[in-house]
Amino acid sequence: MTVAAITIETPETVNTVLGFFSKGGLFMWPLLACSIVSVTIMILRGLALRRTKVLPPLIESEIERLSPGESPERLSRIVHHDGSSLARIARVALQYLRSPRSENVEAVQTRARHEMVRLEKGLIILEVIVGIAPLLGLIGAVSGLVHVFAQLGLSSGASDTRQISRGIAEALNATVFGLSIAVPTLIGFTYFSRKVEVMSVEMETLVVELINKCYYGRSSREFAPAKASPGSSMPISTPVA
Repeated sequence: MTVAAITIETPETVNTVLGFFSKGGLFMWPLLACSIVSVTIMILRGLALRRTKVLPPLIESEIERLSPGESPERLSRIVHHDGSSLARIARVALQYLRSPRSENVEAVQTRARHEMVRLEKGLIILEVIVGIAPLLGLIGAVSGLVHVFAQLGLSSGASDTRQISRGIAEALNATVFGLSIAVPTLIGFTYFSRKVEVMSVEMETLVVELINKCYYGRSSREFAPAKASPGSSMPISTPVA
């Protein structure tokens, strides 16, 4: 009985959707393109920004398990075969362990900025859609009202009424469609932006903890600033007189 009811209702639903779209006018097509792009980006970002993919539990637990001053050889093997953002930043930190701490931190910060750009990929498009979808709906509304006023006084009777109702439908449908795209896109943009911000703070905390543990107990004489440029401030690597 349920299947039969669905079978009967499906054509009516499809006809309603197609009627809504066809009455919206020309600007429904760019709005439809915006909706497809928005949904696609939100799905891709949802898959790419999974916590286990950005902050693998194995690497996170290994950094927390590492004792201050202990050799990070096991961690190095783990991050070498991992493609997550945390692994790439940790690899840079481990590669610069023979350098002064200030150089290591600078290299890590450079890599972290690059990873932030990777994590935020596509979010700018969502932000653009949030701005242009209501505007396209507004343009469609104005276009519908233009058709309404253009038909006033040109004819009389039922045909005039049909033209006016068609113009009003075009105005309202375009506005509704534009807002219905902008609202969920804004929610997705805000959610993913906040998620990237939270995960970047967590990565920063883990990498700072890793650097502190790796440089624990090292004296300043161990890193002679032979390659440092004059005037550079490296408080950790400055030799004691």
